[in-house]
Amino acid sequence: MIRLNDVILLIVVFTSMFGGILFPRFGSLFSDYPQYCMMILLFLSFLSIELRDIWATLKRSTGKITCLTILKILILPVAIYYGFMIVAPSYAVAALLLSGISTGVVAPFMSNLLKANSPMVMVMVVVTSLLTPFTLPALIKILLGQTVEISLSGMIRTLSLIIFIPILMAEIVRSLAPRLIAVFTTIRFPLSLAMFAFINLSIFSRYSDFFHREPVTIITATVVAVVLSALYCAAGILCMIKKPIEDQLAGAITLGNINNVLIVVFASEYFGPLEPTVAAIYIFPFFALLLPLRMYYNWHTGAGVPS
Repeated sequence: MIRLNDVILLIVVFTSMFGGILFPRFGSLFSDYPQYCMMILLFLSFLSIELRDIWATLKRSTGKITCLTILKILILPVAIYYGFMIVAPSYAVAALLLSGISTGVVAPFMSNLLKANSPMVMVMVVVTSLLTPFTLPALIKILLGQTVEISLSGMIRTLSLIIFIPILMAEIVRSLAPRLIAVFTTIRFPLSLAMFAFINLSIFSRYSDFFHREPVTIITATVVAVVLSALYCAAGILCMIKKPIEDQLAGAITLGNINNVLIVVFASEYFGPLEPTVAAIYIFPFFALLLPLRMYYNWHTGAGVPS
């Protein structure tokens, strides 16, 4: 069952996207803040992740986590990039960016809803978040180096600042002021909505003229996002196909519930309008994946999953 908060989130995300396109002057007021908004989102999310639990799970499931990590940050991005170069070359870069980004910090929540292996999902969030600032820029440089002039050190610095500072701040709060965690938890949802809105208003106002000239791009980008989400989930399930259903769902969630908002911010700085558009629209299949994965669980076990 879709929760009210999920509906509100989708409304805010798409309203702010179209608000930036239709009212670019207003959206430009937030043009200096997307990176800071993303850092606040990550900080709020990492507050709920205990690093000591991550290490315990990592020791128990080293093989599975290694397999998923290699698939997530290396094999899948390269395979999907070259696949899109054949069937839809104009979207190949967007596909590469989304495929190579870290597992989303909301993924453990989705995992709990589906009764998947949540500890493994949480480990993948942390592991891929730590590796992505180095692996994604390297992939971009290797695969696009001859066609895109981008500083490798600049990309690493951007992703490192956005990811590592929130992790550090979350650990500082947890260690020195644990009572603040309850305060941040109380305001987490409305504050997250505001951050999503500010990011979208800023980024989509920047490309307002582009969307007015090519409105069909939004439709095409939606199709691309849905296709990518299906490929990610299928790859995650196949990687864990001989494992219990909980691990199969964890594989699908790890690969399908990605940190697309980080790519919205990152791509808007280093690429054109198409890449952040596909990344922003991925928010739709991001949450819509809940239904087919729930159906897969029911088909596999013959039992329902609590809504």
